[in-house]
Amino acid sequence: MAVLWPLYLLISGPLWACLALTIPDGHPEAHHGPLFNTSPVSPSVDLPNALRVFSLDYHHVQAPFEIVLWIMLASLAKLGFHWSGRVPAVVPESCVLIMVGLLVGGVIYGVRHSAPPTLSADAFFLFLLPPIVLDAGYFLPGRLFFENLGTILWYAVLGTLWNVLGIGLCLYGVCLLAPSSLGDISLLHCLLFGSLIAAVDPVAVLSVFQEMHVNEQLHILVFGESLLNDAVTVVLYKLFESFLRLPSVTGLDVLVGGCRVVVVGLGGLFVGLFFGLLAALTSRFTFRAQVIAPLFVFLYSYLSYLTSEMLHFSGIMAIVTCAVTMKQYVEANVSERSNTSIQYFLKMWSSVSETLIFIFLGVSTIQDIHMWSWPFVCSTLLLCLVMRATGVLFLTAVVNKLRRNAVTFRDQFIIAYGGLRGAICFSLVFLIDDFPKKRLFITTTIVVILFTVFVQGMTIKPLVELLDVKRKKRALPTVSEEIHSRLLDHLLSGIEDVVGYWGQHYWKDRFEQFNKKYLRRFLIGEHHRAHSSILRVYQEVERREQRGGDEAPPVVDPRPSSRPLLPEEIDSIRRILSRNLHNFNNKQTAAYSRHTLHQEVTADKMRKPLHRHRSLPERRVDNTITLCPQQEDGEFAKSYKGRARLSRSHTVCSAGPRWSKLPAPSVQAAQPVDPEAAAVCPQDAPPTERATKKQLSFILEEEKLV
Repeated sequence: MAVLWPLYLLISGPLWACLALTIPDGHPEAHHGPLFNTSPVSPSVDLPNALRVFSLDYHHVQAPFEIVLWIMLASLAKLGFHWSGRVPAVVPESCVLIMVGLLVGGVIYGVRHSAPPTLSADAFFLFLLPPIVLDAGYFLPGRLFFENLGTILWYAVLGTLWNVLGIGLCLYGVCLLAPSSLGDISLLHCLLFGSLIAAVDPVAVLSVFQEMHVNEQLHILVFGESLLNDAVTVVLYKLFESFLRLPSVTGLDVLVGGCRVVVVGLGGLFVGLFFGLLAALTSRFTFRAQVIAPLFVFLYSYLSYLTSEMLHFSGIMAIVTCAVTMKQYVEANVSERSNTSIQYFLKMWSSVSETLIFIFLGVSTIQDIHMWSWPFVCSTLLLCLVMRATGVLFLTAVVNKLRRNAVTFRDQFIIAYGGLRGAICFSLVFLIDDFPKKRLFITTTIVVILFTVFVQGMTIKPLVELLDVKRKKRALPTVSEEIHSRLLDHLLSGIEDVVGYWGQHYWKDRFEQFNKKYLRRFLIGEHHRAHSSILRVYQEVERREQRGGDEAPPVVDPRPSSRPLLPEEIDSIRRILSRNLHNFNNKQTAAYSRHTLHQEVTADKMRKPLHRHRSLPERRVDNTITLCPQQEDGEFAKSYKGRARLSRSHTVCSAGPRWSKLPAPSVQAAQPVDPEAAAVCPQDAPPTERATKKQLSFILEEEKLV
């Protein structure tokens, strides 16, 4: 912490000086002075035409100057946090930034004897929140997100409704029990407060969970739920706010409000989809001007957010959908340098916004508008913990019956404990219309935010280590892993197609076909289009390694290196593969559909051995390799038909040139077949004519154990 104080004092000094430079209009020094000019209109009254060597006009640059100073303060605080030794391992970054904000707000309050500047709701929702959501949506792991989309929506929609209604109704019961101090709080006010206090902040969740490196499934469930939870809570907040402005609420109003919630969510989804496709189409024509290619990513994303807010749709849903939609097409159209620029600018923009939010959260806490009520504050804090825990347990018990990978009890505890509150509920509480208990709502919101960020945020990492929660695999997937993963996807989609079950793999395969046939041809330029799927996988893995190469350490294969194969072994392998695995595609099977499976194929036909058409010299060579001249025709039939079937253990004998000149005996079809005779070696040949034998055995691991 010793490193932090010089940085704080270095930047806080100019900031306090600039905040103190606001001179009242009635002050005598505001309009005259020998050398300095503090008036934005005229240089001086006494000497109107005098030339000044040096002058000061702070009011002309006050707004941008203070913005730059705040950003500088946030950046230096973040820099000092990462240079503070063991502090990052114990205290989350969000806690340190809030403490810096509390310190700065206290100093400003002591110097100016008035409340420090607060973060307005418009500045938060229009300027600071979009970069964070855009960064989260653009780098969202698409495969994990869509595989767990049902569970995420289950938590985000039903879980949020459970928390909002539970907290609101229980708080109204507390107000009824204390009519002397809380009697003027109505049911709609309690539901309005429950809708804003149930908002799980993705900024706080990301800042804590990224430092712990939990497993991918747990991270995507918590992060996806917090991201979509904000969209639901903002919509419910606006709905209850509109109910408060009505003289009376009827059943029809409730029905219209429910339809409005659906329209707001779907409207944001379609707006984001439209601007995402438009951004992808625009990036197709930027190959001659790659300098401005990253600009379209930011402009279209921000435009989707503003358009949704203008139409009273969900801006968070719009910008997330826009980022997810345009990502794969933009990365294919622009150059690697442009992709790097997009990556670093998004990370920088979101990091600065996140830092400013936490600092202003601490600064805005130093106010003189607080109102305290022990029953209301303690009940709210307890209900936030209890309702989230019970909601996670009940919803997970239902969703585990439908999931292949069940959410473990340890993960459920971390999901319930990771419901951190942040700047979203803090900004929403200031938007409430004035009524007698608004200050109580503001105080309670600040207490809940500080408790969740400090207590839960500082203890969740030791709890993860204590419960031994599965951590994230630090190594990035290789090209081989990606190809095998896609192979399994195709296999599972084929199985679902055969049995007539339309699952997630079926719809994913249908979308990939539609994407390849129409969208990629229309949205990706011909010179950027990868014709090979393996090449496309390689390009994707290469971009991922460039983004996360610093975080993922190189993986060393612990297996010992095997010796190289001898030429004789390679020839033996080649002969085995050519005999047994060459013509599997000639095997004839009956046609089928995904609705009916024909059963007329008998077991005898399915067990028919595979034969490869070979020329006469090839047959003669094969017979001499696997046959002794002393053997009879029946033994040859056994050897030939046994060799035609795929056996689990093969012995290949290589014969000398003398045996290759022996004629091949005839084969009698009437002889019985013995599958155990896989190969017959010339054991009874004379010593002078016996060739040197080289054997190579392929034995499965379970046979070795037996």
